Amino acid sequence: MNDDDERRRAGTRVRRQVLGDAHVDRAEARANAFTAEFQDLITRYAWGEIWTRPGLDIRTRRVLVIGTLLALGRWEEFEMHVRAALEEGGFSADDVKEIVLQQAIYCGVPAAHAALTRVEAVLAAGTGGAPKRAARRKKRR
Repeated sequence: MNDDDERRRAGTRVRRQVLGDAHVDRAEARANAFTAEFQDLITRYAWGEIWTRPGLDIRTRRVLVIGTLLALGRWEEFEMHVRAALEEGGFSADDVKEIVLQQAIYCGVPAAHAALTRVEAVLAAGTGGAPKRAARRKKRR
């Protein structure tokens, strides 16, 4: 197996861990001749090279990604990562609110206001039940 194959395998594993199987399955099903190379690129490098590095845990990376997407105003990706943090990552609504409040100081109140509106929409859409890891996390507190 070459390095690209290993990164692709590791990237697919962590991408599924972070975003959930359903999201990754949908993304892979939508791939076509025009977008397949991009899907492969992000799987190998974003997920297989960066998200798998040992320096930061997955939770910290999630916080950084949500904050960065808020700062950039990349709302579709922001909503996707907020939803994934709630459904797959054990984040509570209060955890996400704290990220937004922190970013309000460094990115500006208008960006944080826009983010809160989008977080509320994600919460209103529901997660299909309690977040998978939230119950375990509450017990540790």
